[in-house]
Amino acid sequence: MSILDTIIIAIVEGLTEFLPVSSTGHMIITQNILGVESSEFVKAFTFIIQFGAILSVVVLYWKRFFRLNNTPAPEGSNAMQRFLHKYDFYWKLFVAFIPAAVLGLLFNDFIDEMLESVVVVAVTLIIGGIFMLFCDRIFNKGSEDTKLTEKRAFWIGLFQCISMIPGVSRSMATIVGGMAQKLTRKAAAEFSFFLAVPTMFAATLFKMLKIFMEPNGLDIIKENMGILLIGNIVAFIVAMAAIKFFIGFVTKYGFKAFGWYRIILGGIILVMLMTGHNLTIG
Repeated sequence: MSILDTIIIAIVEGLTEFLPVSSTGHMIITQNILGVESSEFVKAFTFIIQFGAILSVVVLYWKRFFRLNNTPAPEGSNAMQRFLHKYDFYWKLFVAFIPAAVLGLLFNDFIDEMLESVVVVAVTLIIGGIFMLFCDRIFNKGSEDTKLTEKRAFWIGLFQCISMIPGVSRSMATIVGGMAQKLTRKAAAEFSFFLAVPTMFAATLFKMLKIFMEPNGLDIIKENMGILLIGNIVAFIVAMAAIKFFIGFVTKYGFKAFGWYRIILGGIILVMLMTGHNLTIG
């Protein structure tokens, strides 16, 4: 993978990580267009640079991300209840993270196989796009509720598991999960951003560990350290701008535009593949 390939894929990651259009799906499409071979390192690369994108959440929302609940705990609370009350925000992130952590470990090899299929991406882009056309109507544009409970956090975590299928979009799955739990669009979107931090951090560590366990894994990391650093830096910068755009856009207009985009992109890819064309430039 060249430096130019790295920068292009990282830009795509930064733009799409927090939009409901599937960053993984877009990176798979971009790899095919650029003619980048799908090696074990390239598969890991698409996960590892997501770490750069999620750091943008920590920077943009640092006052809310590094926070403790300093309100008095309910009267009669025991030591554990007082602890969970104080670290309420992190506890709910952990509750939402558990489903993806368990299923990700169980089905990691199957997920890796799907990462090689452009057809899977195209089909799920279309299906997800059709759903997003009616998403606001189905959930009646959310509610005025912004309170996140443990039960709501867990259900959002279950929705996140759907995004393990390439093309579904982690952002879309978790935002829809939040709206299904009667959160406002903005509250659902912001919790989706926060949940990306532990989820993608764990995915990055897991992929790095898999590379280390490969023969000459340490050498692979050393040889590609520059590419990994460039990818993360570019993804971080681009994601900062994408988050600001998305919150304003989705709060005002909803998801219909993203739905049409997914349908059109997925349709173009399927037509190209069915007519014998490949996606590679040149």
